[in-house]
Amino acid sequence: MPELPEVEVVRRGLEDHVVGRTVDEATFVGHRVARRHVPGPEDLSARLGGRTVTAARRRGKYLWLELAEPCDDTDAPAEALLLHLGMSGQLLVADPARPPMRHEHARLTFVDGGPQLRFVDQRTFGGVAWSEIGPDSIPTTIAHIAPDPFEACFDERAVVRRLKLRDSAVKRALLDQTLVSGIGNIYADEALWRAGVHGERLARTLTKPTLSRIVGHARDVMSAALEQGGTSFDALYVHVNGQSGYFDRSLNAYGQAGRECARCGAVIRREQFMNRSSFSCPRCQPRPRSLTITRRRQRRTG
Repeated sequence: MPELPEVEVVRRGLEDHVVGRTVDEATFVGHRVARRHVPGPEDLSARLGGRTVTAARRRGKYLWLELAEPCDDTDAPAEALLLHLGMSGQLLVADPARPPMRHEHARLTFVDGGPQLRFVDQRTFGGVAWSEIGPDSIPTTIAHIAPDPFEACFDERAVVRRLKLRDSAVKRALLDQTLVSGIGNIYADEALWRAGVHGERLARTLTKPTLSRIVGHARDVMSAALEQGGTSFDALYVHVNGQSGYFDRSLNAYGQAGRECARCGAVIRREQFMNRSSFSCPRCQPRPRSLTITRRRQRRTG
């Protein structure tokens, strides 16, 4: 799933190619892409026609396009088209003459007749929806999503305090989007590798300076990834122009099983965690003692 750096790259592409343009028509194929919009795709299409995109914004892994009112009704609440890429969603800028793309589920055409915006999603976990924007400038439908480390309102000390109260694996806590948004499997593994902490250490057992260091590393590694256009492991994550990111070449933990740790030379291991893969260094990031004992017992009885 695209994480904060990848989504931010897409947002910047939308800012360059879509902001300031007026929607002529919105077309949706099937109902799944607009399943989060309860009135249905026809209603969503009607709402979008004639609206001008005034901004492209993001919180964590969510994107939204702010839309100007078609009339001067200043008392009406601000509204937005909320976009989530899911596992494989792509927002692509395409020439109007280009035929429909494979797995294309939505298309926005603009009154200027220029490039269209198309939503392509192979696995159909992503989608679009309409939302009012709350007084905090965040769409009301994602008000439960916590600020991400790049927002001015992000409070690292408060996040560390909440982490310290968690009686769960620290990696699980990092992936909780109601605690801190934008961090996914890739950048959690990278942050924990940089901090020298195994992801299954209980958050409450770590010191506040250690937790602060982990959060700081998450911000730093995502910033580095953003500079390289994000992380692309396959063709499912691309920018709005179809290009891939290059940060996969700079990863130290995620996806590096069988390779030497860049810090100590030990072989990076791959483990199962929350129905996904987790990568760490056995020397730099020793497992919690309780987990080591459990796995030894499993090997003996297996």
